[in-house]
This record gives sequence, C-alpha cells and structure tokens, in this order.
Amino acid sequence: MDGRELFSSGMSFDEFVNTDTSTYKENTLEVFKSIKFEEEYLEKIKSIDRTINILVCAEMWCPDCMINVPVLAKMKELNSNINIAIVKKEGNEGFFSKYTHNGAVKIPTFVLYDENFKELGSFVEHPQKVGEVMARGNQPNIIVTMRKYRKGEYAQETLKDILEII
Repeated sequence: MDGRELFSSGMSFDEFVNTDTSTYKENTLEVFKSIKFEEEYLEKIKSIDRTINILVCAEMWCPDCMINVPVLAKMKELNSNINIAIVKKEGNEGFFSKYTHNGAVKIPTFVLYDENFKELGSFVEHPQKVGEVMARGNQPNIIVTMRKYRKGEYAQETLKDILEII
C-alpha cells in the first residue's frame, strides 16, 4: 500500500478522538483547546495556499499522540488546504518502517505530502527541541522539559517543525 492509499483509508481527528470515551479523549481535547499559536505562526498557517496531505500514524492511548495530533487538527481548523488522515500503528508498521528510530515505529509519525502525494518530509514522536534536551542527558532539564511537554507547552515547537517541512 502506498501513501495515497493508506491516506484514503484513514480517519479524521474527530473520528480518532471518538475511538475513546474517557480519559484519553478528554486529555486530547484539552490539549486541542489549550493550543495558542503566536500571531506570526497563525499567519504562516493561513498563508498555505496549496494542498498539504498529512498521513498520521497514531494511537489514542499514546501521550505523544495526545499532545501532537491536536496541533495538526488546529492547523486544519485554520486552513482548509490541510488534510489529515489518521491510521493506527497496528497493521501499518510495514509502511511506517522507513521512519523508525532505533528500529521501532514511533508514534505519532506524520508523513507530509503535497497535493500529488509527493513526500515532503516527516515528523516523528516529538518536536526536535524536546529531542535535543533529551539528547543532552541532563536529567533535571529532561524532567522539566517533559513536564512542560506533557502539558502541551511545546505545541508551537511541533508546529514549527511541521512548517519547516511544508
């Protein structure tokens, strides 16, 4: 299966959120509601004048998915040129295997395509800024960063990474 076929089999953000009826859904919607992008980034999202298709590999129970998938939903809410299709990790590991880190498919994985499904790039698991803090290995900084990240305070960093790809 190629990206276009997998994309066409995916679900919307609302369908994805509604695969759960309790805590995961509540947490994901809370992150979505709390996302506030700076004006400069709002303008960048709104100025996207071509179709961008984003294939998302995600699971509702995953903390990184609860934090990062709402960023895409907010982007879509701001610009109808952005299309999102979410598929489960289970059963799609083969497709997403080329985006692995240390041999494992990480979620979420976002694969960005243009209108013709030419791949533009990918985002895996968390924003680069979070990965940089983790790579430095300073435990107190990692703890503080992860607490902020889990509260959705790095949503704009996720957005920046995605806009760099687009």
